[in-house]
Amino acid sequence: MLRLSITGLTSPLLPTPAPAVRLRPRPLTRLRLRALAAGAASSLSPSARSLRLLEWGKVCDAVASFAGTGHGRDATKKQLWEVEDVSYEQSQRLLQETEAAVWLLDNAGGAIDFSGLDTVAIESAIHCVSGGAVIKGLEAVAVASLMLFVESLQVNIKAAMKLDEGSHSLLTTLTETILDAVINKSLVKSIQDIVDDDGSVKDTASPELRRHRERVQLLESRLYQLMDKLMRNADNEASLSEVCIVNGRCCIRTTGDKSLTFDGLLLSSGSDAGSMMEPIAAVPLNDELQESRALVAKAELDVLSKLSDKILLELDSIQSFLQETIKLDKVTARAKYSIAYDGTFPDLYLPNFENETVTSATGGSAKETSSAHPTKKAWKLYMPNAYHPLLLQKYQENLDRAKRDVASAAAEIRRRRIYGQDIAEDQLPSDLDSMKLRVSQLEKDQPVPVDFMIAEETTVLVITGPNTGGKTISLKTVGLASLMAKIGLYILASEPVKIPWFNAVYADIGDEQSLTQSLSTFSGHLKQIGAIRAESTSESLVLLDEVGAGTNPLEGAALGMSLLESFAEVGSFLTLATTHHGELKTLKYSNNSFENACVEFDEENLKPTFKILWGIPGRSNAINIAERLGLPSDIVESSRRLLGTAGAEINALIMDMERFKQDYQQDLQKAQHLLMQSKELHNNLELAQRNIVDHTSAQRKRKARVISEYAVMARSIIRKKFQQLQESAIAERVKEEEKAVDAKSESVKDPMPTSTTAMGKAQKTDTNLATAADDEEDGIPEVGDSVYVPKLKNQATVVKIDSSKNEVQVQAGMMKLKLKLQDVKVQKRKVSR
Repeated sequence: MLRLSITGLTSPLLPTPAPAVRLRPRPLTRLRLRALAAGAASSLSPSARSLRLLEWGKVCDAVASFAGTGHGRDATKKQLWEVEDVSYEQSQRLLQETEAAVWLLDNAGGAIDFSGLDTVAIESAIHCVSGGAVIKGLEAVAVASLMLFVESLQVNIKAAMKLDEGSHSLLTTLTETILDAVINKSLVKSIQDIVDDDGSVKDTASPELRRHRERVQLLESRLYQLMDKLMRNADNEASLSEVCIVNGRCCIRTTGDKSLTFDGLLLSSGSDAGSMMEPIAAVPLNDELQESRALVAKAELDVLSKLSDKILLELDSIQSFLQETIKLDKVTARAKYSIAYDGTFPDLYLPNFENETVTSATGGSAKETSSAHPTKKAWKLYMPNAYHPLLLQKYQENLDRAKRDVASAAAEIRRRRIYGQDIAEDQLPSDLDSMKLRVSQLEKDQPVPVDFMIAEETTVLVITGPNTGGKTISLKTVGLASLMAKIGLYILASEPVKIPWFNAVYADIGDEQSLTQSLSTFSGHLKQIGAIRAESTSESLVLLDEVGAGTNPLEGAALGMSLLESFAEVGSFLTLATTHHGELKTLKYSNNSFENACVEFDEENLKPTFKILWGIPGRSNAINIAERLGLPSDIVESSRRLLGTAGAEINALIMDMERFKQDYQQDLQKAQHLLMQSKELHNNLELAQRNIVDHTSAQRKRKARVISEYAVMARSIIRKKFQQLQESAIAERVKEEEKAVDAKSESVKDPMPTSTTAMGKAQKTDTNLATAADDEEDGIPEVGDSVYVPKLKNQATVVKIDSSKNEVQVQAGMMKLKLKLQDVKVQKRKVSR
């Protein structure tokens, strides 16, 4: 039995490489890691530091994951990270590109798939050909795939554009270069004729290549037959032998002490690895095989070299195809992300120029865009049911993972049942039930959306409420939504969305304690806020978390009030701040630029609802929570006395406001529901009215069509009856003439005696006939004349005369007939002689 193993053995005579000197890394303690991270963060600008605090990088990674190519993912990340440098006009163009890509995905989604393109190989091919090198087989296949993809893309885009004539203006800027591209089909055919899908050169590429490959196959066959013969002749049970390939040459490796029965060249020997021998009889075949393989390689190189020359002629077009494909992949990634998370096309406007808004060119978005706001109030920022993108992404990933686990477990159970395996006592069914329970639980525990409704006159929004209530998440949601709209992404919210364009988003969120600069938490916050205050403009968004925290409450509250008033005056276009200081709630009542909001807290279940109540300052829940948790009543009452009656009255007032707010929200939802019902009924009524009008018109047309059909049938019946009458009249006349002829012939056969009386009667009859002939005239009758119709043997009245056709229309009783002039006789009065 011939055993063949291919190994990359090296000669023992070659020097072995010296072991690399490894430097032991310096251990990084947790303290050192935090110091390095803090040092790196402190060197960032306030805007770049804000992007890090908002976790913008994770959003960029999520969007880039929807790109189909490696270059598309890199280009998407690069573009998203350049959000700080995007102008308002660029943001408009990016949103329009995303909208066009969303439309394309809806109408030609199957064609917008870039995952089959190897852009790395295409780029390598461009570098090779432009540098004068020979292209590789896989690179040539990648180039052909790119050209075929562009051609397919053209066909699908044109087909999609035919579905909607109004889409041309929307798609022009995005697909103009792709649609104008000219594909060199002969080059594609040349690549397909020369290179196989796996990158190997085909035998049919050239006659020389086919001849050399056939020679290689013949030599390999002869060489393997020789090796098999030598192995069989050895017949040495004490040694084990196998055929190996060493540097492309066939050799025999043996293990054992006994000598071999053939002569050969010893390549290597060792007690463990055995001896490597090249038989003398195989040396000429190995040499010839090496030469043939070299000729094969040269023939392949010649073929690929000629192909490289052809590709060089189309290099500019290929580079253009690659750039446009990466661009389209980048835009499509934004569109796919927007669709995947059910985003909405935002109404992006420039601060201080609210009338200049961006509207959807087609009215389309990941959802159907609404053009009107639900209320007539002017909003600075309006985002109903807004989601934090990272929370929504994490939830969707967990839900998808749980569903995949359920599907895998169910498939495993089906497989075991098919093969008759017992699963009654197996743990898998119970695991499947727990997985289904987890899926149902995840579907119930969806992220809670937040409504953002900031009035146009509001400059600073103060959000209060308990910890873990969603204040910080709310800040991040607004910040990320602003960045997403600016860079051309849809907003993860319900319709409609109105959001300003901000030149920068500044954030001070979380613990910014600096270990390298010996700054405390409070000092770190102050340094960041100071830098934000210095850089922010009237077109900036500022997000401040826990203003005035980390120091004495009285001093922190005073400092927080001063900071917010400063931002309200000239610091930013919009500032959102969270705080626990009750004094900051009072700013609204002394400055119209301020507005209050609070996160709702469910006192029954002692947990936050993650909803925001607008226009209501948050109240303290600590004493009420302590009472519900079972703290002794004397301690609770003492706490309330220490708090004072004023604080209790304020809390009671806030409770009333919260209740009124909740009632208002319920009434508003009810009113909106009734409004939607009335709109639906109105639409149904209009539809019914249109249906009635359409039905009436259809019935009228049907009635006219039926009458016309019956009229045609009636005319046909009358025509047939008239023809039958004519035929019967002619038949009767013919019979009468035949009878007259028969009677005349009989009178001729039977001669009668001529008498005077008979001659008198005959003369009288001839006189009457002559008189009747005188009464008839072959002239043209006039309208109203009475004529005699011989075919009918009846008189008729002339109704109409057509001299050009030599026809006359007469009426006989109820019938009107068209006859030739020679078919009627004009009646005249007899003239006395």
